[in-house]
Amino acid sequence: VQLVESGGGLVQAGDSLRLSCAGSGRTFSGYPMAWFRQAPGKEREFVAAITWRGTITYYADSVQARFSISRDHSKDTVYLQMRSLKPEDTAVYYCAAGYCSGNECKRPTPYDFWGQGTQVTVSS
Repeated sequence: VQLVESGGGLVQAGDSLRLSCAGSGRTFSGYPMAWFRQAPGKEREFVAAITWRGTITYYADSVQARFSISRDHSKDTVYLQMRSLKPEDTAVYYCAAGYCSGNECKRPTPYDFWGQGTQVTVSS
């Protein structure tokens, strides 16, 4: 039972990437889900979250105007569309699933299931 991320890679500043996160072994369609990231030497930080219905989304201020989270229940997959990437977006990106509500969804503690992470590297 796990979450599997894909879509990371090496891009140049200003480029776009779309990360995907799919469930393996069970469905996560009933859970709020989120993306977090962790850069070398830094703590894991919140990026974006989406309610289980997909009707409410939350974003970190640093990505608000550039990233978009969405989900496709038919594929049991959550996406993170990243645009206008910056070198400071370089990190390992993790998806997570768990029960949370409101601002609680911006913290890692409510999430019970985590993926293994996918590396995103943005060169200047």
